[in-house]
Amino acid sequence: MKVLVTGSTGFIGVRLVHFLHKKGISVQILCRKTSDIRTLKGLPIRIIHGDVLDYPSVEKAVDGCDSVFHLAGYAKNWARRSKVFFDVNVGGTKNVLDAAKKAGVKKVVVTSTCMTFGPSAKAAKKECDEREASFFCAYEKAKSDCETLACEYVDKGFQVVTVNPTRVFGPGLLNEANSVTKMIDKYIQGKWRFILSDGKAIGNYAYVEDVVLGHWLALEKGKPGEKYILGGENLTYNDFFKILSELSHRRYKIIHIPYKVAMAFAVFQNWMARWFHIYPLITPDWVRVFNSDWAFSSEKAEKEINYEITPFREALDRTLSWLNREQGK
Repeated sequence: MKVLVTGSTGFIGVRLVHFLHKKGISVQILCRKTSDIRTLKGLPIRIIHGDVLDYPSVEKAVDGCDSVFHLAGYAKNWARRSKVFFDVNVGGTKNVLDAAKKAGVKKVVVTSTCMTFGPSAKAAKKECDEREASFFCAYEKAKSDCETLACEYVDKGFQVVTVNPTRVFGPGLLNEANSVTKMIDKYIQGKWRFILSDGKAIGNYAYVEDVVLGHWLALEKGKPGEKYILGGENLTYNDFFKILSELSHRRYKIIHIPYKVAMAFAVFQNWMARWFHIYPLITPDWVRVFNSDWAFSSEKAEKEINYEITPFREALDRTLSWLNREQGK
């Protein structure tokens, strides 16, 4: 079996490539020549240099593959032009699906985000729930359009499954895609002591190893046209930091940032980004995101593809042990 992984140098992608290698699967990746592939060093993988926006390189990458994991996307909180979100997340996905269908690939797993379902209200969101709120940001809308595109290919008889990870954390690259672990790392170093508003907003936190396995299970058992939320436990910010304090044995005074103060700071950051091209720490759109409840249920994934959730305390303890080892190097 030969598998192509796009987005292979990202937080989840790196772990997925290692997972596939351990299963004895032949892996090839599509990445730019400028990508940092040190985390994949030593693995017997085939590297095709290119970009999901460059169709000829995508064609070359899918050649001879049985399946594709499409993780590549633009998942940052800001772009100078919002069009970038749609070019990469929608246009790039179309290139991958077109090339895969043409090459006779049997199945594609497209990685989206739980954010396409919108914030939760009274109960945890499920895949069948309709989105009630308008989109907070261009990233959400682009990913939603990406899911619509995937469904169009299913209607044409192509096997495409979508997975929707929640807030993923755990050992791995400390980049923007792994922002939860970066926050944990800063907290244990005494550099992060902030909670937005009253801290009662809910988030769903998924352990990276669960999400990686969930991708594989979606390929093995996922039904074409279906979406699967790959999540973990639902926790308020207050509960998150309470457990983090207990397991890390760090007792720092937490500062609650009023919503209006956070929004004013985000507006200023957005202005600096627009005029001076300084990448913002946060934008107004994302303040609204983090001030909302994002509770999710992975019940469908658990029942249909045997997805399993590592308890948050156990997952956080593993992450802290890894961070302590990394800092001790």
